[in-house]
Amino acid sequence: MTTEKLTYKKPRLQGDVVFPIINGIVLCLIMFVTLYPVLNTVAISFNDGTDALRGGIGLWPRVWSFKSYQSLLADPATYQAAWISMSRTAITTILNLVLTSMLAFTLSRREYVLRKFITLVMVLTMYVNAGLIPNYLLISKTLNLSKSYWVYIVPTMFSCFNMIVLRTYICGLPEALVESARIDGAGDFRIFWQIIFPLCKPVLATVALFVAVGSWNQWFDTHLYNAGKPHLHTLQYLLKLKLATTQASANAAKSSADAMKSTTQMTPITIRCAITMVSAVPILIVYPFLQRYFVTGMVLGSVKG
Repeated sequence: MTTEKLTYKKPRLQGDVVFPIINGIVLCLIMFVTLYPVLNTVAISFNDGTDALRGGIGLWPRVWSFKSYQSLLADPATYQAAWISMSRTAITTILNLVLTSMLAFTLSRREYVLRKFITLVMVLTMYVNAGLIPNYLLISKTLNLSKSYWVYIVPTMFSCFNMIVLRTYICGLPEALVESARIDGAGDFRIFWQIIFPLCKPVLATVALFVAVGSWNQWFDTHLYNAGKPHLHTLQYLLKLKLATTQASANAAKSSADAMKSTTQMTPITIRCAITMVSAVPILIVYPFLQRYFVTGMVLGSVKG
């Protein structure tokens, strides 16, 4: 005689069916609102300049034209500026991660008697800023970094906010790891590099994204310190100059029919969109590789400790 097992299925409530549908619709709307400006910018950047002045371009170019990208990519100065931006971003990110995490580890040690005082002083610098003019005098006159490549590196090697995030994360790590390493004879430097630093991968990826995006998008320091040095122009500053030049040419073309013919395929609106895409593509390529650590690093770096 066989016995059959009777399974009781809980009936699905109406809310169990309605909520996923509403949630999916809302998420789709948010995705569309987020993606539309990006796709519209791409469409305008590949559109003919004069036709783009009419407006009404949606997600697809109305009249295809590569003139804006040709104007940007045909200039050798663009590649030199791109190299400056990429190198400063890479060097700044690496130095910022190493130096900031080392100080964060030091200030997380309970046996360090000055850790509270130094942390307080550094936090105060986040609220009290000397201003643009003192910073300019410090960097250009005192440190003598003006008109040099090092003006992109030295002032950005440390971030107080990133230090607080890293210190909070390190304080949340088990203290037994450090104690067992000390029993085995490891020093502070070895404990940091072989134990603490590898465990900070999620929060380090988050901080790296902050530093890299900020360094890549920076142009004002070039305007202040290296405007007269074309070989030290960053990509963002060079693209800003190109946009200003195109705008000036367009304004001059309004009074000349012959000049207007030379800008039939390239106008400030298409140049602006092409510049946006050229400057955004590197970050869009890097971000997916760090995205999986982003949320984890932010949460752990904010609530632990």
